[in-house]
Amino acid sequence: MTIECGRPDGSVLVLSGRFDPTADLVVEELNRRSVPVFRADLAEFPMELTLSATFDGAAWGGTLANRRRSVDLAAVRSVYYRRPTRPRFVAGMPVVARRVAEREARLGFGGLLAALPCRWLPPPGRAADAEYKPLQLRVAAECGLTVPRTLITNDRSAARAFAAEVDGPLLYKPFAPVRGVVDGGSVAVYASIVDPAWLGDPAITTTAHLFQPAVSKAYECRLTAVAGRLFAAEIHAGSAAARVDWRRDYASLSYRVGDPPPEVSRGVLAMLDRLGLPYGAFDFVITPAGDWVMLELNPSGQYGFVEQATGLPITAAICDYLEGAS
Repeated sequence: MTIECGRPDGSVLVLSGRFDPTADLVVEELNRRSVPVFRADLAEFPMELTLSATFDGAAWGGTLANRRRSVDLAAVRSVYYRRPTRPRFVAGMPVVARRVAEREARLGFGGLLAALPCRWLPPPGRAADAEYKPLQLRVAAECGLTVPRTLITNDRSAARAFAAEVDGPLLYKPFAPVRGVVDGGSVAVYASIVDPAWLGDPAITTTAHLFQPAVSKAYECRLTAVAGRLFAAEIHAGSAAARVDWRRDYASLSYRVGDPPPEVSRGVLAMLDRLGLPYGAFDFVITPAGDWVMLELNPSGQYGFVEQATGLPITAAICDYLEGAS
C-alpha cells in the first residue's frame, strides 16, 4: 500500500470532535514534539471555520481558518481523522436547503481535503468501507484469521433455524455502536445473549440483525495496529456482564500486555493491507484452548484506555506515522 506524505516540515491537521480525549492524546504528543497542529471540528463549518482554496493547474493551495489560527493547505503533511461531527448550519435553515448545504459541504470541503497529497489516519473513505462487518469477516477469513459463523437476517424463521444449529448460547450484536438518550437517561446497545423466545418477536423483521454463536472465552484482546506495529492488550473481565461484552463494565476489567501468535499478526497486517488502512483496533476472543477468534475491526477504534492501563506506546506510534517517520 503506497501512502503519500505531504511536506515533512508541514502541519498535522486534526479533525475531531471538540471534546475527544483520544484526539487530545495525539495533539498533546505532537505539541511535545513541536510539530505544528491545526485542530478543527467539522461542526465549526461553515459558521466558525472558513475555507479558501485555489487550484493552479498542478496543486491545491489556500487556507483553512477558525477563530484560533489558520493553516496553509499546501503545507499539510498529514491528517488525523478522529470522528469529527457534522457541519452545523444557521438555525432556521429550511430542510431542503440544509440537505443541499450538507451535500455541498461534504463534496466541496471534504473533497478538497481528500485531494491533499498527504497521509491520513485513517483514510475516511476506506475506513467507512471497513466499518461493514460482513466485509470485515470475509476479508479476515481470506487473510487466515478465524471468525465466528455468522447469520445476518430479518427473517424470524432463519434466526430460529440458526439458533437450533448453534451449540450453546446465541449472541446478538449491533452493526455499529448504538447510543442515545431515553427518558433523560443515557442508553446503549451492546452484544447480548439472545433469549430464544425473542427470536419469534416481529421486531426482527424490521431491519437486519447479526447473530453469532457465543465464543467460549478465557479472556479477550484489543490488538491495535499502527503502520505495521502491533500493540496487544489482554482484557480480563471481572463480572458476568463484562464477560459478554467488556464495554458493559469497564470498572471490572484488568489488563496485561499480550503477545499474539505469529499467524494472527500476519493475518491482521494482511487484512489492513487489503483494506488500505494504516490503523486498526481489532477485538479478539482467546478461547480456553488458546485459539484466537476475531470478532471485529474498528478502523477508528479507541485506544486511550489501553495505553493508560498498559503503557503501550500507541500515541507515539500514531504520531510517528503522522510525522512521516514510519
